[in-house]
Amino acid sequence: MLIRKVPVETSRNRRIRSQARMGTYTARQQYETPPYMFYTHSTLDRADHLRKDDAQIESLRAHRDARLVPVWHLQTMVAKVSDTILPQALLLSADCPLPEGQTVFLGLQGTSPIFAVDVSTLDENQRDALADKSITRSGQALPGVFADLRLAGPSLPEDDGSLLAYARGLMYWNSTARFCESCGNALVSSNAGHTRTCSNHDCTFIAFPRTDPAVIMLVSHTPDGDGEPVCLLGRSPAWPEGVFSTLAGFVEAGESLENAVRREVMEEASIKVGEVRYIASQPWPFPRSIMLGFEAVATSTEINCDTLELADAQWFTRKQLAGFDNWGDESDNFKLPRKDSIARFLIDRWMKDANH
Repeated sequence: MLIRKVPVETSRNRRIRSQARMGTYTARQQYETPPYMFYTHSTLDRADHLRKDDAQIESLRAHRDARLVPVWHLQTMVAKVSDTILPQALLLSADCPLPEGQTVFLGLQGTSPIFAVDVSTLDENQRDALADKSITRSGQALPGVFADLRLAGPSLPEDDGSLLAYARGLMYWNSTARFCESCGNALVSSNAGHTRTCSNHDCTFIAFPRTDPAVIMLVSHTPDGDGEPVCLLGRSPAWPEGVFSTLAGFVEAGESLENAVRREVMEEASIKVGEVRYIASQPWPFPRSIMLGFEAVATSTEINCDTLELADAQWFTRKQLAGFDNWGDESDNFKLPRKDSIARFLIDRWMKDANH
């Protein structure tokens, strides 16, 4: 549920607040031990059956219990963490005055309709004034701030992170799907923001939200069949110094997911891959991908990097990975990828299972 009340003071809560202030508290600590997958846990009823009824959507938007997820230049609203406020998503009430902008029905949380609203026409001062009107799901007023989900996401409770990722992804698609692919006329929002229809009445084109499939893979190898297992990690030239992650790439037309895994690993690191096994998927609205996670077994070990894709790639043991720092840490050590990424999930999963 999105209802978040200030909890009764306990030693655990005091510890979480301290970690939140220092930026070290994550949803993983609140819900599970590693591995933990962000942006995939939601209790929201998407209520697809309501989207086609414009009158019903208008009624839901005006409902006194409706809650609004404001999106400002793809930033979403979260609480200002303090001694008494935990990391969480913040919303707006149905009667909050807003500028005209794209509105998308996200679904129902219990009896409360949830909408995403684009407020990008506001300037920074107006944005900050809007954040002062933020509330929790239950209506409790809390100080808010607009933030990039890529920074705030790892600290949010599971439902909140998933809700903001959902809102961000749909708002991005609505802002970029502007013209008909068939006749070139303007597209207009339809189906409560989940489709866009050509404004030319002689054209029947309907656009659906675009999601780009990308494979991401933990490639492992066991030397001589029974030696210490190693996994292949690489670093993009664009990443902060010392960050290593799993390899990844977009699926091409006419290609199976398994062959995409093999092709990407070969293209980026010149490593041949045999067995490929699907593990899990993650929505990644940065801006509009679905990450399809795999584990793969290498049949060769000599690395030769495509320098346009990888600045470096190496084989690492579990013991070596245990000594890595985290993305964002100020140190000269090697670092693991972002905590909210499926790359981190795959690495944590491999490290946790010594028999893997």
